[in-house]
Amino acid sequence: MPHSFGYRARTRHMFKRGFKENGPTKLSTFLVNYRVGDIVDIKANASQQKGMPHKYYHGRTGIIYNVTPSAVGVIVYKVVGNRYIEKRVNLRVEHVRHSKCRQEFLDRVKSNHDAHAAAKAKGERINLRRVPVLPREARTVSTSQNAPETIVPVPYETTI
Repeated sequence: MPHSFGYRARTRHMFKRGFKENGPTKLSTFLVNYRVGDIVDIKANASQQKGMPHKYYHGRTGIIYNVTPSAVGVIVYKVVGNRYIEKRVNLRVEHVRHSKCRQEFLDRVKSNHDAHAAAKAKGERINLRRVPVLPREARTVSTSQNAPETIVPVPYETTI
């Protein structure tokens, strides 16, 4: 029997509510302020079918371009063939949340600014760039007090 090709086909686990997250939507979801230019993650909430995103956009990150009393417009870039197409999706606020993808960058900007201000007060220069983790230093292993061991697998035994 052929499978269906409906709008919510093959979303059995995708749109499932999490453990202890069933029931009506919390009121704090509606009290979050969204502004044009905010970066948001799209995560469909199955308890609200109105303004629900298509399954393709579930888990995607986009930028808000429009705000209405109960919904937001989000720009998402979709790969079609060999190019990106800008898709504008209108979603209710139950299906979006502020993204934490920029939080590490914003924390780094703040710490760099503080370190730069402290170094400027002392009158010295400081390197604010991220430095990749270097390889471990070389070591010399001595065998004088450390005899090498030969490791072999234990033979399989059946004890019946």
